[in-house]
Amino acid sequence: MIRVALPFGSRTPEGKRTPYRQALDRAGIQSVENVTTLAGLDGLLLAGGSDIDPARYGAPRHPETGEPDPDRDSLETVLLREALERDLPVLAICRGHQLLNVVLGGTLAQHIVGHLHPKQPDVHPITIASPSRLRSILGVDEFVVNSRHHQGVDRVASGLVVVARAPDNVVEALELPGKRFVLAVQWHPEDRTGGPDAKLFEAFRDAASAVKAISR
Repeated sequence: MIRVALPFGSRTPEGKRTPYRQALDRAGIQSVENVTTLAGLDGLLLAGGSDIDPARYGAPRHPETGEPDPDRDSLETVLLREALERDLPVLAICRGHQLLNVVLGGTLAQHIVGHLHPKQPDVHPITIASPSRLRSILGVDEFVVNSRHHQGVDRVASGLVVVARAPDNVVEALELPGKRFVLAVQWHPEDRTGGPDAKLFEAFRDAASAVKAISR
């Protein structure tokens, strides 16, 4: 069985955790929570959640920025650095997408409008770069996503490549070339795994499976 880390902050309610667990389970992946290391695991999924402390990218806190969760920021930063050092697959979603950018030296726009639609399954299209890993996974140049975030990537960290944008130019997906599998998306594929979004988790599984095979 493929096993990946699925860290959450202590303030994350069960209802927010369940879709990630279910999406991984559908793809044949066992999620492991409450971890402090990736030892013995095959990958890392960084989930959505609270706003990242702007002090981590050298910015004052915007009035619209939510109360940070410093323990979660610290833990996920450690796990992400470990995953990158060991070249373990990383799938980063929403907050995770933003955290990847921050950890590698980028910054965030702390408040944007037009992207916070928590109850709508289809909000806006994204344009996907070709060639890109995301393009090869989804098999399309344009894709309609859900959207429930009020922050986004501002300055893109060195080494990361923007592979999808919304019509208003908001960054919707990032990749880190040279690594086995590092893909970050701003939308919430865990909420739509009955459709094409399932391919993201299947690709993550396949990358993690390759790691497991090598380590045997």
